[in-house]
Formats: sequence, structure tokens, C-alpha cells
Amino acid sequence: MSTEMDLLKQEIERAMDNAPLQKALKNFTTAYPGNRERVYKGYDFEALREKVHEVKSYARDHIDELLDEFEKNATANGAVVFRAHSPQEAFDYALKVAKEQNVKLVVKSKSMASEEIHFNPGFEAAGIHAQETDLGEFINAIAGDTPSHMVMPAIHYSKEDVADLFTSYTKEKEVPDISKEVKTARRVMREKFLTAEMGVSGANAAVAETGTVITMSNEGNGRMVGTLPASHMYIFGIEKFVAKMSDIRYIFKVLPRNGTAQNLTTYLSFYTGATDVVTDPENDTKQKKSFHIIILDTPERRKIMNDPDYKDIFCCIRCAACLNVCPAFRLVGGHVYGGSIYTGGIGTLLTAFLNSRERGKEIQNICLQCGTCNTVCGGKLDIAGMILKLRTKYAQEDGLNPIHKFCLDTVADRHLFHSMLRIASVAQGAITKGQPMIRHMPMFLSGLTSGRSLPSIAPQPFRDVLPTIKQDVPNPKGKIAIFTGCLLDFVYVDIATAVVKALNMAGYVVEMPLGQSCCGAPATYMGDAENAKKEAALNIEAMEAEKYDYIVSACPTCTHALRDYKEMFKDDPEMYKKASELSDKSYDFSKLLHMLGGLPDNGDGVPMKVTYHDSCHMKRYMGVYKEQRELLEGTKGVEIVEMNNCDKCCGFGGSYSIKFPEMSAPMLEEKIDNIVATGADTVAVDCPGCLLQIKGGLDARGLNNIQVKHTAQILVEKREKQ
Repeated sequence: MSTEMDLLKQEIERAMDNAPLQKALKNFTTAYPGNRERVYKGYDFEALREKVHEVKSYARDHIDELLDEFEKNATANGAVVFRAHSPQEAFDYALKVAKEQNVKLVVKSKSMASEEIHFNPGFEAAGIHAQETDLGEFINAIAGDTPSHMVMPAIHYSKEDVADLFTSYTKEKEVPDISKEVKTARRVMREKFLTAEMGVSGANAAVAETGTVITMSNEGNGRMVGTLPASHMYIFGIEKFVAKMSDIRYIFKVLPRNGTAQNLTTYLSFYTGATDVVTDPENDTKQKKSFHIIILDTPERRKIMNDPDYKDIFCCIRCAACLNVCPAFRLVGGHVYGGSIYTGGIGTLLTAFLNSRERGKEIQNICLQCGTCNTVCGGKLDIAGMILKLRTKYAQEDGLNPIHKFCLDTVADRHLFHSMLRIASVAQGAITKGQPMIRHMPMFLSGLTSGRSLPSIAPQPFRDVLPTIKQDVPNPKGKIAIFTGCLLDFVYVDIATAVVKALNMAGYVVEMPLGQSCCGAPATYMGDAENAKKEAALNIEAMEAEKYDYIVSACPTCTHALRDYKEMFKDDPEMYKKASELSDKSYDFSKLLHMLGGLPDNGDGVPMKVTYHDSCHMKRYMGVYKEQRELLEGTKGVEIVEMNNCDKCCGFGGSYSIKFPEMSAPMLEEKIDNIVATGADTVAVDCPGCLLQIKGGLDARGLNNIQVKHTAQILVEKREKQ
């Protein structure tokens, strides 16, 4: 019997085998970053999204008074406001209104909330046809499909696909020409707009101060829906509120630039209460429009709003920028990375809380935790962080995969784990055959070497090597403890050695507290909070931060873990104090060396063309990207040439490359293509995981003429050779 993960992997494989989908996603996501950058020229995005977060947070924290104010103002202007406390209640009210008005045809525009209440199938079952009029939604409706993107719901269809769908729908031959297809949709819709008795819209914002609902759109259908039918109904959730009309200016500036890289959407439609509607064009007869507003004020929304871990979901403006930059979404689209309504990173959270816990549990696995979504989020949400909390929540409620749990338990047992690694360093000979890279793993482990080679375990761990390093530091400026993590201690001993030598050159003595073990990141990112906290406690005690001036790590993931330990011990004052000191003193190698003044501007002068790959943790989680470049540029002979998408994830993601090699491999392929295009002879990295991934990928492709080195190695090697 297939497991949930097996079924998800089948979805992934189908998406990646879908050539039109891959072409559409690649074309859009490749063009998007540059287009987005252009439309933000002259604007301070950070300041804008800070204001969006501010006004949305205020609305969330004052939602009950804003609801009352909105209802009072909207009612005064002729609207009928209904607060629905369940999807069924919302649907029943909408259907009641439609039946009272003898509605036979509904035209709809821009309403994801209506999908939550199953509006279309419910109305069809009641004998009322619900016609989607947004072009993308219309295409999906004909195909019996669901959206693959929150802003561009039919991005997965080619013009050829649409031609076939329109041909089957209109019974007239349609040619694959986009402009003609748009005209066909317009021709089909015109009659619908003129004969529909009710229009249904979704809101981008609702303003309490005036009772106004607002829709942003690039298609004229939105205004047709809102003006032509005698009855107009809005359906949206309480998360769409802002307090004042002046608050929406920030949303207007961010949403179109983030969503489709536009300065402004083509249409901004404001509806403040009921207006007159023409019932007889020949005689210009008018009547007051029936204007109903259904607000979804459901327990699920209240639960999100009151949960400190997830309440910022209410600051989302549905711009979908998190989808547009996500490397995982780029590969599989929203049908895989999403539910039936909401897609991508934010869609994972919305799906889990509003639509399907089980689907949310499945798709949260797709998140790489690269953090790219956080950098572009219009509402300044920590999307990646909330998905990680969701992952942990599921692990605590449902338990972890037994195999994963066994592995994490083993890593958390320092003595057992280190003993196993020492044994493996000897036993690996049958696989490595004396070579430094493992190109093929046996049997069920073969997926580990899919598209890349793996490094062999060092014959001696760094903890055994450090005492043999002569640290000749006259009049030392201080003492630094090195935290090696797993890879530097047992695999990349040469990197750890270079770190020690570089810090010696800077005037510091380096020691390694031997009680340290895994930083706990593997447990954290797989949702195993118990083992993560166990490893945190072990390392806090082992590192004895009070004895050292600084703690250095040459792995950004480890550094980030060390800094975050204090979050686990907020209820334990003694441990919190120790964890805080460890956090305050912990720096990644390049950041610390740069702080200490770097190294003398020397080197062997031999030309070395270097391209730099930014790790996700280094750049996005710790904001370090200039320091390592300055250190490299301050070394004679080193020339830096930037690669395209230098900070795009290489696909390693810790256990991600093991769980999803089919997704990790194309991310690595793109990274290697970008490296090769620079003509560099060396790739510099600051993350051992990225080094493992990139070096393994180059080796598997026979590109061993390109070296992959940690920044510390380059800095030391260039100076030792002079």
C-alpha cells in the first residue's frame, strides 16, 4: 500500500514530466525577479512592507471593533452584511439570497473565499449556474481543474491547451493564438454579463472606516460582475480588513509589484454600499442594486488570529510573491505544492488551517526552508518559519517516520553517533575504493548519489587532528572556541584546519570543546523538537561560552542553530542565560574574521578566478554576504566573478536532498550551469552542505577542473603559498 509520501512523490514526478508546465514555470520565474526589481525602482520595499505589516497587524488585533465599524458604515450605505461563522453558514446564506431573487445565472470574479464554501458545485446542484469570468478561472472551469497559482491560476496551460479547451467548449475551431483566445473568452462572457442576475466578487481589502470593499484586477470582467447584474455579492474573510482608507495605499504599492511586477493593476474597483443599476437600457430604467457582503468569520480564522505562532498569516495580502521566487514551486507548480484553493508557501499554511489538515501535512514537506519567500513577502511574514513550526506540530501530534526518528535518535546520542562515524571511516573502503569521492551507493542507498557524488569520511576526525596543529600565536588577542558540527569534524577536516590557521593569523588561539556534537539542525528541520532540544542542551553545556571571547563555526546552519538555542529555554532561566551567552558570542567564520579586521592584504598573487555561492542560511537568515567577498577580494590574485542567481538554493537543504532527490537534482543542475557560465576555476562557499552538494554535482559530471573550496581554505592557501 502506498504511503502519503509515495503519493506525493508520484505527483512530483508527473509535474516534472509535464513539459508545458515546466516551460511556463521556468519562463515566468526566470523573468520575474528582474521585472520585480525594475518596478520597485525608487521605492523602499522594506519600508513599504513594514507599513503593510503594521496596518494589517492593527486590523487583526482590533478585528471585532473593525467588523462592527465596517458593518455600521456599509449598512448605512445600503449594503446587507452577513457574518458567517462556518463555510456552510456562508453558503446557505448565499444560496438563500440567490433563491429569493430568482437567480438562474451567477457571474463570478476574483473570489478564492468562495471556493472555501464550495460555492460553484453547491449552486449548480441547486440549479443555478455559476460562471467563472476571470480568464484563468474560466479555463480551469472548462477543464474541471483547480488553480495552480493564486494570481495566475491557469499558468500551467499552454496556448495550444487553451485552444483545444475552447474548441470543445464553443464547438468552433479555435487557433492557438493568445489574442484570439482572449477575444473568444470576451465573446462568450458578454452574453453572460448581460443576462446574469447576480455577480459575485472577492475582495483584496475591506475598509472599516467607510464600509468599502476593494478589488484589484487586470481584467475588465471584475467591473462587469460588479455593475451589470441587479444583485452583487462580496465574499471574503476577516483577514482582508484594514482600519482606514489611507491604509490601503501601502497594499496598492506592494501587491501589484509583488504579484505580477506591475506598477499598478489595470483596474482598482471600490464599492461603498448599494448603487443604482440599469434594468432597462432602452428606457434608462434604474433600481437600487441588491448589495450583500458575506464575511467569513470562522473558528479556523479565529484560531490562526489568536495563535502567536501563526497570527501573522493575517498580514498576507495574497500577492503570491512567495510562489514566484520559490525554487520548489518553480519545479512542481501549485497543483503539487498546494491545496485545491491556496498554493505555494503561504498556501501550505492556509490549506492546513482553512481547508485540509492532511493536505497541509503532506505539502509542508516540499518546503526547502531556504527562506527566499521571506525576503519578498509583501506582509513581512516569516513564511518559512511558520511552515517549520507546522512541521514540528505535525511531528508532535502524529509522530515522525520511524526510520527518520531512529536516525535522529542516533545522531542525538553523541557517543553512539561518533563511534559509528569512526567505524564507518574504516569500513567505507569497500565503497570508496581509495577514492575521495563516493560515486555509487549500494542498493536502497543509491538515491543518495543520484546526480552527485558524496565525500568520504575523513580517516581522522578533526577533534583528533587539532592537537597536532601548531598554533604559533605570540601575544594572542584572545581565545576562540570552534564549533565544528558533524561535517567539519568527520568529513571536511581540512576546512576546520583552515579556520584555525586563519584565526591564528588574526591573532587568536583556537580550542575545540570535545563534548560538542551535532548542532541539532537535522532534528529541527524534520520537526523533532525533542531531539533538537536535547542536542541544544548538550552543546550549551559543552561549549562553555563564558570561557571564550568568541565561538566560531564554519557552517552557517550550525551558527544559526547556536544562536537560536535560547528560544528553546525561555522557561528555564539558568539555561536561557547560558544559551544567550552562547548566542551572543557565536559567529560564522567569514563574519567573525571580518569583524576582527580580516587578514593582511597579501597572497601568492597567482590568478584565481572565483565565483561565490551564497548559502541560504548565510545570506537570508544571518544577512552575511558582503563580508566574505571583501575577505576574498583582499587576497592578492583572487578575482571574483559573480554567477547568475548566486544566492539561489543549490538544492541541498540537509535531509531535503535525500528525501526529494528528484527535486534537489534539477536545482543543482541549474546551479552548476550558472557556475560553468562564469568561466571560474574555483567556487567559493561558506557552507559545508553547499560544498558537498556542488562539489558532488561537479564530480558526477566530470567537471573536476572546477574546484569547490570554503572561503577559509582560499584565504589560508593563498597566504601559505607565498
